[in-house]
Amino acid sequence: MRPTMPGAFSRSEGERAGTHLLVMLHGYGTGEERMESLFATLPAGFTAAAPRGSLDVGDDVGWYLLDPGLRTEQGTVIAAASGVLAWLDGVLATGPFRSVSLFGFSQGMAMATMLLRLRPDGFRCVTGIGGFVPDVELLAVTEPLPVRVPYLWQRGTADHMIHPGAVQDTQEWLTANTALTRREFSDVGHVITPAMMVETDIFLREHVLDDG
Repeated sequence: MRPTMPGAFSRSEGERAGTHLLVMLHGYGTGEERMESLFATLPAGFTAAAPRGSLDVGDDVGWYLLDPGLRTEQGTVIAAASGVLAWLDGVLATGPFRSVSLFGFSQGMAMATMLLRLRPDGFRCVTGIGGFVPDVELLAVTEPLPVRVPYLWQRGTADHMIHPGAVQDTQEWLTANTALTRREFSDVGHVITPAMMVETDIFLREHVLDDG
């Protein structure tokens, strides 16, 4: 099966074999171009892949419909994540890759966490910025996850897009289910900063490149 979801890649198909794959998931109301702008900040040795969400949000896209309370129907969240996993299986056929890791911003962090929940043994590590963990009771009954994958969670203290209840729920879920590293940045809002990408670089080097 070949990739069918639109998106951007940092390498052509013929240059991917033997690299580490990093799946980069954009937020709600944006697109894969936001992740593509970060490709140059990643350490050497990675192929970055940024799929495009299928939900139309004005002139941009998202992964699933989201209300201001960050709630949605849990079957919709599972279906969206399952679609990305099907796309990922097509991408993996273009490798072979040495490992697969995840990166997500805002709703993209929610999606990255969902991929981990659906395939807990499929990823080397996860980086989530300015996002949250969706409340999905259908999956919660089988948790905690059998594998504690390294997870770097970064957020700004002035990020008011993610309400305090969601931040607390995210802290609790990540603590119970992952090998969590948390970084907070004072007076930073709902954005990805250069300092966050430096932390991402360090994290990827430690948990992917240094592990071979």
